[in-house]
Amino acid sequence: MTSLLVALPAAGLAQAQVHLSCVGTLVEARGSAERKRTTASLRFSLAVEAEAASSDAALAQLQGHLSAVRSSLQTLQVRELQVSSPSTTWQRPASRTGPKRVVASLQVSGQLAPARLQALVRGVGSLPGVRLAPVATEADRPGDRAARAKLLRAAYQDALAQGLELAGAMGLKGVLKPIEVLLEGGSRPGLKMAMAAEAAPFDPAELGAPVDRLSLQVRFCAR
Repeated sequence: MTSLLVALPAAGLAQAQVHLSCVGTLVEARGSAERKRTTASLRFSLAVEAEAASSDAALAQLQGHLSAVRSSLQTLQVRELQVSSPSTTWQRPASRTGPKRVVASLQVSGQLAPARLQALVRGVGSLPGVRLAPVATEADRPGDRAARAKLLRAAYQDALAQGLELAGAMGLKGVLKPIEVLLEGGSRPGLKMAMAAEAAPFDPAELGAPVDRLSLQVRFCAR
């Protein structure tokens, strides 16, 4: 008889301990599954920077850069636009080539249609003080629950197949009964490095499609 001890966390409470018993042989297997999704939108982020001889001047210049970025993004019909608060966290020391410079920066992110990727790279990426970050492809959100259910079934069947194979190699021919399942993975967006502003054309179809990945660990009791 094999006895398992599992810790189950509870919010605001001490961990509860549950004993799972197996009258037989414990078999452990790991299963995984992945599924490519259709790209429904793109998630982008970019940094906006400005530098000047003083913090006040750098922030004023940053405000001008941000205004130009906002205007360009509005023409692209960007959704879920977010702008961080500005910061002046470091200074470029004075040198023989110039005086001390203060750098001000902030982050901008949002969501847009795949067809507008080229306009983002060329139109927004070429603006003064703008630095593009990697672009992520995103799947249609209403399909997330159905996709996850399919992944769970596929990952479990993968673990079960491995468990049966292992049990067979051990000479065990009985039924495997699952006694514990631990999820280990989740959905991941497709990522591609953002191209430089001068690199055109940039086809959204060349971006990696969003991929849902899920892995789990199953402990079976073989009788």
